[in-house]
Amino acid sequence: MTEPNRPAPPWALLAELSHGCPLHCSYCSNPVELVSRASELTTDQWAGVFRQAAGLGVVQSHLSGGEPLLRRDLTEIVAAADGAGIHTQLVTSGVGLHEKRLAALADAGLRSVQLSVQHADPTASELIAGARSFAAKERAAGLVRAADLPLGLNVVLHRANLDALDALVELALAWGAERIELANTQFYGWALRNRHALLPDRAQISRAMASVERWRERLAGRLELVWVVPDYVDGTAKPCMGGWGAVSLTVAPDGTVYPCPAAAALPGLHAPNVKNHSLEWIWHESRAFNLYRGEAWMSDPCRICDLRTKDFGGCRCQAHALTGDAARTDPACRLSPDHALVRDLVDAPRGPDPLPVGAAPPYVYRDHPEGHGAKDHGAAPGHP
Repeated sequence: MTEPNRPAPPWALLAELSHGCPLHCSYCSNPVELVSRASELTTDQWAGVFRQAAGLGVVQSHLSGGEPLLRRDLTEIVAAADGAGIHTQLVTSGVGLHEKRLAALADAGLRSVQLSVQHADPTASELIAGARSFAAKERAAGLVRAADLPLGLNVVLHRANLDALDALVELALAWGAERIELANTQFYGWALRNRHALLPDRAQISRAMASVERWRERLAGRLELVWVVPDYVDGTAKPCMGGWGAVSLTVAPDGTVYPCPAAAALPGLHAPNVKNHSLEWIWHESRAFNLYRGEAWMSDPCRICDLRTKDFGGCRCQAHALTGDAARTDPACRLSPDHALVRDLVDAPRGPDPLPVGAAPPYVYRDHPEGHGAKDHGAAPGHP
């Protein structure tokens, strides 16, 4: 039993093995200040993280990044997690995955793969990603299915691909996926920097939602379809991470531990590091994990709202990004005194098409803060 006033144990761990990535996606949730490869935890340090996490109660881990395949010791890391009794899912772009390596990962205990997809059209996909990658993704999907591992697709939705939702679901079916997660962009990190180019309007969201409902009726259990709500548009604060420091923790490539992947952007958080503290101490005792737990930190209207036990006041990182104060009510909530900040963004006039043919994409690409043209980032031939 959980002691009074002591948080319940976590059950999930996001292991960000590296911020390195062959893609340069404009919506990436990684921090704008990326952790260098030289600062990454070693194999043994990651093994220690998984042992401690299992001791805390963690049973599920996403092995993510950046691109976890850039870690030459990924097989050893998977084996360490599996040896600790933690179920592992690889979250990957698919770039660099080949049959021999996938077989080694499966032998080490990898249980499933989540493949990122930017668009169903190869050219549009590569313009969004800022790199040649579509053929590698298709090949990776085939390898995962041939290895008889569960395959999920993860699509971050935004202005340039929401109207391709039907084609994306058809792609998931064609590639043999068991699950597709349609996650509307959350505006942190690089996505916040590119919000002007990524944010859809209400009509586009309405069309996409209608399409999701049609597909759910048609699929009848053939494909699990998950729709992550566009909280900017629907006026409902999302229950971020099931509550701050409630069910999950994130370990960054350098060992810094956060209550959620976006929390690196919060000033004054003073997030602890596994090199200096145990995960048990971090989870139970650290200021970073206790700062927004429960309800004591809340102000009105959250403090008196019946939704506070469901949305937990919304997202702290989003509140900070929009208002400069992480303790304010998430402006995505229609009850927030700051909701006009979001409403005005959503209702603002839109510019030209998000991916105009023959023109440079309107993005600041991840890892290339000064570059807007995909030609600098390995995009498909024939595109600037």
